[in-house]
Amino acid sequence: MSRENGRSEVGVEASGTGEQLALIRETVREKKADRAKPRTWRGAELAAELPVARVLVDKGLVHLDRYFDYAVPAAMDAEAQPGVRVRVRFGAGEKGGRREGGKLVSGFIVERVAESEYRGVLAPLAQVLSPERVLSPELLGLCRAVADRYAGTLADVVQLAVPPRRARAEAKPSPPLLAPNPPPEVGSWARYGAGAGFLSALTRGDAPRAVWTALPGATWPQELARAAAAALAGGRGALVVVPDGRAAARVDEALGELIGEGRHVLLTADAGPEERYRRWLAVSRGSVRAVIGTRAAMFAPVADLGLVALWDDGDSSHSDPHAPQPHAREVLIQRSVNERAGFLLGGLSCTVEAAQLVETGWARPLTAEREQVRAAAPLVRTIGEGDEARDAAARAARLPSMAWQVVRDGLTRGPVLVQVPRRGYAPRLACERCRTPARCRACAGPLEAQEAGALACAWCGRAEPDWHCAECGGARLRAQIVGARRTAEELGRAFPAVPVRTSGRDHVLTTVPGAPALVVSTPGAEPVAEGDGYAAALLLDGWALLGRPDLRAGEEALRRWLGAAALVRGQAAGGTVAVIAEPTLRPVQALVRWDPVGHAVRELAERAELGFPPVSRMASVAGRGEDVAELLRTAELPSGAEVLGPVPLPVPDAGRPRRPGDPPPGEEWERALVRVRPGQGAALAAALKAARAARLVKREGEAVRVRIDPPDLG
Repeated sequence: MSRENGRSEVGVEASGTGEQLALIRETVREKKADRAKPRTWRGAELAAELPVARVLVDKGLVHLDRYFDYAVPAAMDAEAQPGVRVRVRFGAGEKGGRREGGKLVSGFIVERVAESEYRGVLAPLAQVLSPERVLSPELLGLCRAVADRYAGTLADVVQLAVPPRRARAEAKPSPPLLAPNPPPEVGSWARYGAGAGFLSALTRGDAPRAVWTALPGATWPQELARAAAAALAGGRGALVVVPDGRAAARVDEALGELIGEGRHVLLTADAGPEERYRRWLAVSRGSVRAVIGTRAAMFAPVADLGLVALWDDGDSSHSDPHAPQPHAREVLIQRSVNERAGFLLGGLSCTVEAAQLVETGWARPLTAEREQVRAAAPLVRTIGEGDEARDAAARAARLPSMAWQVVRDGLTRGPVLVQVPRRGYAPRLACERCRTPARCRACAGPLEAQEAGALACAWCGRAEPDWHCAECGGARLRAQIVGARRTAEELGRAFPAVPVRTSGRDHVLTTVPGAPALVVSTPGAEPVAEGDGYAAALLLDGWALLGRPDLRAGEEALRRWLGAAALVRGQAAGGTVAVIAEPTLRPVQALVRWDPVGHAVRELAERAELGFPPVSRMASVAGRGEDVAELLRTAELPSGAEVLGPVPLPVPDAGRPRRPGDPPPGEEWERALVRVRPGQGAALAAALKAARAARLVKREGEAVRVRIDPPDLG
């Protein structure tokens, strides 16, 4: 209709009869309805009601982070419901009134609507892969919130939240939901002042929030299980996330003994893709209301969630390596708020983020009295790096005399745990007096010890028969960090009649017998000693942990030490821990006093004074130097945002496997940090995401990686 005709029709409407007016209005409505109808190719018949499906396409490109409309054929009407998986043609063009071409991609229907805002020709859904509604509105909302917080795309987060489909698992029905279990006994929660009240609140259906500092010992799996059982007894669901499969198996066993079989599932990679998906479907269908799992379980669609619990939030495995790299702690906090669920953040140690939750009043502390701590913790003795060994066997094993005595006495009563910072052989050498790395005088390459004991450069092969330290003139060398296998060999020679076991990345032990033995382990791989626990523990090379160029070096060293020392018998039973590190350092003193909360509170105060996270919010921007500079120039950063850097990123070693944040091979990257005040984190994420999207649309430069709250700040 032309503008002239339009004016004449309006005139008729203004002066015509009532019948004419009704006819014109009906005509206008029909034209609007006709424009709103999705037109499809080949005249396919559409669904009679809600013929438009809004689809989240599985394309994790930041400039495509939106929904796309597709027509719903009548044949797919019944199955094409919100939450199901579909296949659609993406990138199709319009030609001759038809949508043609495009590549078949997967996606999820998020909504069915009557009209589309798109005025062109809508392509139809190509296929409904399954009628299973795996993306619920609650899970979709959580994924959207996580994507916004981490400057990521919704498609990337949904890919983390919803496991790949397994048709055979979907074809099998899930078991019926069992009746709630009775409320659990307080048990070892009685050792904590507010422990019984916390369990009671969960059973009543309240949403208590607590930061729990667990007592040393092997009872924390049972305590986590009791918290989950309390939520289940109140008729609500429970979700427990732990760092690894070994911890998950311990909590799984404890919860099974407490509430019986059929009321919870274990979600870990060890189950295999099909079995894990079968268990996930049981949770999604509401057949099971309790989940124990590792990082990916943080998105488990537990119905009527009453408790989310996270164990050991300082463990790096809680940070997902896949875009947008969310942390389980932040995801569970979001779930607690969205679903009005109880929150429990537990650990033997305490992170600064956990301390901040208590300081702001968002959560309450859940700790034991000092008398309980002293009764449960072992005696901790410190040994300075300068302490010399008087015994020849102790010198051969690189142990000061006091550490040697702790090991020897412990072996008379049970197994002794030896924690070393890294696994395998690490024959890099340093000056024994000042710790300056031993370098080749010709090329500055690292020196290493040959089989005959001679020194040679690892880069050029030149021998160094008469090495002296360039800093202090010392002539004695030591290994910078000696791994588990090398330490096990040295201890085996020092204690020839004692069995030596190793536990590390390649071979992790779950338990060891309670008989006398040396157990050499890397951090996080320490097995549990049967019976009363270890008689003693030796924490080697503390300077190597504390000297890491990382903002969290002290916090991480204390977390690793506490994890090992907690497996040792209490002081009343003769348990002793020896840590080889400078005794006056704050993390060492926190270990001696067994005061992880005090250490975290002081760390938080210092970071607040310096403007470091978590008091401030930060983002890392990495890529080629010109690309980083251009993105920061175009981004509409919040007022007061501070840009630190950029600085060159170190080139990874050729023999080391690539990590998610490493530059591509052969490229030199830079990294800049953007810091904003508290409360501006959402604006920072939105600004960086918009800048990345604009660059992709314009096809300017190479891709730039953005990470919100990077954990590896130097």
